[in-house]
Amino acid sequence: MDDNWEKRLAEAWASIDTYGEDGAARFRALIDGLVAELPDGDPVGAFEQACAWDSTGHSDRAVPLYREALAGGLDAYRRRRALIQLASSLRNTGGAEEGVALLTPELDAPSDELDDAVRAVLALCLSRLGRDREGLSLVLGALAPHLPRYQRSMARYAHLLVAEPDQV
Repeated sequence: MDDNWEKRLAEAWASIDTYGEDGAARFRALIDGLVAELPDGDPVGAFEQACAWDSTGHSDRAVPLYREALAGGLDAYRRRRALIQLASSLRNTGGAEEGVALLTPELDAPSDELDDAVRAVLALCLSRLGRDREGLSLVLGALAPHLPRYQRSMARYAHLLVAEPDQV
Protein backbone atom coordinates (compact mmCIF):
# COMPACT_ATOMS: atom_id res chain seq x y z
CA MET A 1 0.00 0.00 0.00
CA ASP A 2 1.43 3.36 -1.00
CA ASP A 3 0.31 6.94 -1.56
CA ASN A 4 -0.89 6.09 -5.07
CA TRP A 5 -3.04 3.25 -3.74
CA GLU A 6 -4.46 5.51 -1.01
CA LYS A 7 -5.21 8.17 -3.66
CA ARG A 8 -7.04 5.66 -5.86
CA LEU A 9 -8.94 4.41 -2.81
CA ALA A 10 -9.99 7.97 -1.93
CA GLU A 11 -11.11 8.51 -5.54
CA ALA A 12 -13.16 5.31 -5.42
CA TRP A 13 -14.88 6.43 -2.23
CA ALA A 14 -15.50 9.89 -3.69
CA SER A 15 -17.34 8.19 -6.56
CA ILE A 16 -19.74 6.08 -4.47
CA ASP A 17 -22.75 8.32 -5.07
CA THR A 18 -22.33 8.07 -8.84
CA TYR A 19 -23.19 4.37 -8.76
CA GLY A 20 -26.84 4.79 -7.77
CA GLU A 21 -28.91 2.21 -5.95
CA ASP A 22 -28.45 -0.47 -8.60
CA GLY A 23 -24.67 -0.01 -8.69
CA ALA A 24 -23.84 -1.27 -5.19
CA ALA A 25 -22.29 -4.49 -6.49
CA ARG A 26 -20.19 -2.57 -9.03
CA PHE A 27 -18.94 -0.25 -6.29
CA ARG A 28 -18.02 -3.18 -4.06
CA ALA A 29 -16.21 -4.76 -7.04
CA LEU A 30 -14.19 -1.56 -7.42
CA ILE A 31 -13.15 -1.73 -3.77
CA ASP A 32 -12.46 -5.48 -4.08
CA GLY A 33 -10.15 -4.74 -7.01
CA LEU A 34 -8.15 -2.29 -4.94
CA VAL A 35 -8.04 -4.70 -2.01
CA ALA A 36 -6.74 -7.43 -4.33
CA GLU A 37 -3.60 -5.32 -4.76
CA LEU A 38 -2.80 -5.65 -1.05
CA PRO A 39 -0.95 -8.60 0.47
CA ASP A 40 -3.20 -11.47 1.54
CA GLY A 41 -4.53 -10.95 5.05
CA ASP A 42 -3.83 -7.19 5.11
CA PRO A 43 -6.29 -5.80 7.69
CA VAL A 44 -6.77 -2.66 5.58
CA GLY A 45 -8.34 -4.85 2.92
CA ALA A 46 -10.87 -6.32 5.35
CA PHE A 47 -11.60 -2.83 6.67
CA GLU A 48 -12.22 -1.35 3.22
CA GLN A 49 -14.41 -4.27 2.22
CA ALA A 50 -16.38 -3.88 5.45
CA CYS A 51 -16.86 -0.20 4.66
CA ALA A 52 -18.06 -1.06 1.15
CA TRP A 53 -20.61 -3.58 2.42
CA ASP A 54 -21.72 -1.18 5.14
CA SER A 55 -22.05 1.78 2.78
CA THR A 56 -24.19 -0.25 0.40
CA GLY A 57 -26.69 -1.28 3.05
CA HIS A 58 -25.31 -4.59 4.32
CA SER A 59 -24.28 -4.07 7.92
CA ASP A 60 -24.61 -7.80 8.52
CA ARG A 61 -21.88 -8.54 5.95
CA ALA A 62 -19.70 -5.72 7.31
CA VAL A 63 -19.56 -6.85 10.96
CA PRO A 64 -17.30 -9.90 10.49
CA LEU A 65 -14.99 -7.93 8.21
CA TYR A 66 -14.64 -5.12 10.74
CA ARG A 67 -13.81 -7.72 13.38
CA GLU A 68 -11.21 -9.29 11.09
CA ALA A 69 -9.65 -5.90 10.38
CA LEU A 70 -9.46 -5.00 14.06
CA ALA A 71 -7.98 -8.38 14.96
CA GLY A 72 -5.39 -7.99 12.21
CA GLY A 73 -4.16 -4.63 13.47
CA LEU A 74 -4.90 -1.28 11.90
CA ASP A 75 -3.20 2.08 12.28
CA ALA A 76 -4.73 4.26 15.00
CA TYR A 77 -6.94 6.26 12.63
CA ARG A 78 -8.40 3.29 10.75
CA ARG A 79 -8.76 1.40 14.04
CA ARG A 80 -10.92 4.18 15.46
CA ARG A 81 -12.94 4.38 12.26
CA ALA A 82 -13.43 0.60 12.40
CA LEU A 83 -14.69 0.79 15.98
CA ILE A 84 -17.14 3.57 15.10
CA GLN A 85 -18.41 1.78 12.03
CA LEU A 86 -18.58 -1.61 13.75
CA ALA A 87 -20.62 -0.09 16.57
CA SER A 88 -22.98 1.47 14.03
CA SER A 89 -23.34 -1.83 12.17
CA LEU A 90 -23.93 -3.67 15.43
CA ARG A 91 -26.67 -1.19 16.29
CA ASN A 92 -28.29 -1.94 12.93
CA THR A 93 -28.11 -5.68 13.49
CA GLY A 94 -29.33 -5.88 17.08
CA GLY A 95 -26.03 -5.47 18.91
CA ALA A 96 -26.40 -1.95 20.29
CA GLU A 97 -25.17 -3.04 23.71
CA GLU A 98 -21.89 -4.26 22.23
CA GLY A 99 -21.69 -0.99 20.28
CA VAL A 100 -21.89 0.93 23.56
CA ALA A 101 -19.17 -1.28 25.05
CA LEU A 102 -16.90 -0.67 22.04
CA LEU A 103 -17.32 3.11 21.95
CA THR A 104 -17.49 4.05 25.63
CA PRO A 105 -13.69 3.70 26.11
CA GLU A 106 -13.21 5.91 23.05
CA LEU A 107 -14.65 8.85 25.02
CA ASP A 108 -11.36 8.87 26.96
CA ALA A 109 -9.10 8.15 23.99
CA PRO A 110 -6.72 10.80 22.64
CA SER A 111 -8.75 13.44 20.84
CA ASP A 112 -8.90 13.57 17.05
CA GLU A 113 -11.27 14.56 14.26
CA LEU A 114 -13.38 11.44 14.92
CA ASP A 115 -14.45 12.49 18.44
CA ASP A 116 -17.84 13.78 17.31
CA ALA A 117 -18.49 10.64 15.25
CA VAL A 118 -17.75 8.52 18.32
CA ARG A 119 -20.31 10.50 20.29
CA ALA A 120 -22.91 10.47 17.51
CA VAL A 121 -22.78 6.70 17.01
CA LEU A 122 -22.62 6.05 20.74
CA ALA A 123 -25.72 8.26 21.13
CA LEU A 124 -27.53 6.19 18.49
CA CYS A 125 -26.57 2.96 20.26
CA LEU A 126 -27.75 4.36 23.60
CA SER A 127 -31.02 5.47 22.05
CA ARG A 128 -31.58 1.98 20.61
CA LEU A 129 -31.25 0.73 24.20
CA GLY A 130 -33.80 3.27 25.50
CA ARG A 131 -31.12 5.48 27.05
CA ASP A 132 -32.13 8.61 25.18
CA ARG A 133 -31.10 11.12 27.86
CA GLU A 134 -27.54 9.80 27.83
CA GLY A 135 -27.48 9.90 24.04
CA LEU A 136 -28.84 13.43 23.92
CA SER A 137 -26.26 14.49 26.49
CA LEU A 138 -23.47 13.16 24.26
CA VAL A 139 -24.84 14.87 21.17
CA LEU A 140 -25.30 18.22 22.91
CA GLY A 141 -21.83 17.95 24.40
CA ALA A 142 -20.37 17.28 20.94
CA LEU A 143 -22.35 20.11 19.37
CA ALA A 144 -21.63 22.77 21.98
CA PRO A 145 -18.05 23.62 20.90
CA HIS A 146 -19.22 24.20 17.33
CA LEU A 147 -21.86 26.78 18.20
CA PRO A 148 -21.05 30.45 17.62
CA ARG A 149 -22.70 31.27 20.96
CA TYR A 150 -24.16 29.36 23.92
CA GLN A 151 -21.25 26.89 24.18
CA ARG A 152 -21.18 27.07 27.97
CA SER A 153 -24.95 26.82 28.29
CA MET A 154 -25.26 23.80 25.98
CA ALA A 155 -22.32 22.05 27.65
CA ARG A 156 -24.01 22.61 31.03
CA TYR A 157 -27.38 21.37 29.75
CA ALA A 158 -25.64 18.27 28.36
CA HIS A 159 -24.15 17.61 31.79
CA LEU A 160 -27.46 18.17 33.57
CA LEU A 161 -29.22 15.56 31.41
CA VAL A 162 -27.21 12.82 33.10
CA ALA A 163 -26.19 14.44 36.40
CA GLU A 164 -27.19 12.92 39.69
CA PRO A 165 -29.88 15.04 41.40
CA ASP A 166 -27.45 16.15 44.12
CA GLN A 167 -25.04 17.49 41.43
CA VAL A 168 -27.60 19.90 39.93
